[in-house]
Amino acid sequence: MAKLKITLVKSPISSLKDQQDTVKALGLHKVYQTVEKPDNACIRGQIFKVKHLVKVEEA
Repeated sequence: MAKLKITLVKSPISSLKDQQDTVKALGLHKVYQTVEKPDNACIRGQIFKVKHLVKVEEA
């Protein structure tokens, strides 16, 4: 199964509460932290919600 590397590149402090919760749900806590997640519709939806805060690459 394909994987995605998701990196938090901007702080979610000034973002909406639901966007902050989405960043936490992705497992991101610090700026420039990277996590690997499976490439599925659920994760893609979360990434779309916070696309201005993260950078996504295929792993």
